[in-house]
Amino acid sequence: MSVWDARADVAQLSIDRFFGAGERRMVHTTYPPRLREPFHYWWLAHLVDVRLDAFARTGASAWAGNARRVARSIRRRNHGSLFNDYFDDMLWYALALDRMHTLTGDERAGENARALWEHCVQHGWNDTHGASMAWRKQQLDYKNTPANGPFVILSARLGARGDARALEYAGRGFEWLTTRMRGADGMVLDGVNRAGDGRVDGWRFTYNQGVYIGAASALFEATGDRALLGRASETASAAIAQLTAGAVFVGEDDGGDAGLFRGIFYRYLGGLLPHMGADAAAPLADFVRGSTDQLWAHGLRDGRLLAGDDWREPATGRIALSTQLSAVMALEVRAALERSELTPRESAAR
Repeated sequence: MSVWDARADVAQLSIDRFFGAGERRMVHTTYPPRLREPFHYWWLAHLVDVRLDAFARTGASAWAGNARRVARSIRRRNHGSLFNDYFDDMLWYALALDRMHTLTGDERAGENARALWEHCVQHGWNDTHGASMAWRKQQLDYKNTPANGPFVILSARLGARGDARALEYAGRGFEWLTTRMRGADGMVLDGVNRAGDGRVDGWRFTYNQGVYIGAASALFEATGDRALLGRASETASAAIAQLTAGAVFVGEDDGGDAGLFRGIFYRYLGGLLPHMGADAAAPLADFVRGSTDQLWAHGLRDGRLLAGDDWREPATGRIALSTQLSAVMALEVRAALERSELTPRESAAR
């Protein structure tokens, strides 16, 4: 086991150490926990994916079992339903379930992922402000990157397995993201018509860059179109240049949903690196190493990892589960990088 594999194990176990809440709830949403805590459907969807990271890395069935229990907990706490009102939430759950099916052979997980995808297409896809996915059922004329990014990723993954209809949706969704949300500098904006006035929100969140990178990479894997990798690389480089200080992302975590944003960037940057040529990949890999070095140097507490917003400093105050999950995602990417799993493949250099 490499040093970074061991550190990824520490990070995974630290979720239980600081946020563990028993078999029914699984996790608290903050450390220290609050007396009354909201149910965060999409945070738990990412926890499923994080536990699958550990399973993919170690092959230990306990991690797959943990992922299944979290997935069941989401549905139980959602009144027995797969669905809610937010298309981005449902798509994150679907992505985690689809990956569970791929890694473990769980047929029910695959069926549920497909049901979520069909539900989103039926209720969320429309032509307002360009053919694309809406953000939520009560606001079908508001379109944004947080909904369309994961929709393209999931659609492309289904398409890569032979679903021509899903692949068509992936292409159309990615075209919308590129033409409506992506600027000339490669940075991806947030959404259009949030306030009903047709304006584009200019927020440049790490989340939006991450899902665009993931969408381009997933479409490349489905189609072989190498131009997609160039777009993804440009966006990754622009995000690192514009959104970091001292080699880490800063100023985005509000102790809520934004805590997950940088983790999404790391996850999909990790998916891009194996497809890139060595020269293009090197500065992006250096960023992963430099930022996770900072995280590890300042994030340990009593032998476990507790991450704050600024990885250059120890965590202080109440820490959100979302913030912790981002740190674990980053360390899983670092561990894969040091195992050479993210080394550019021979075909990427041609």
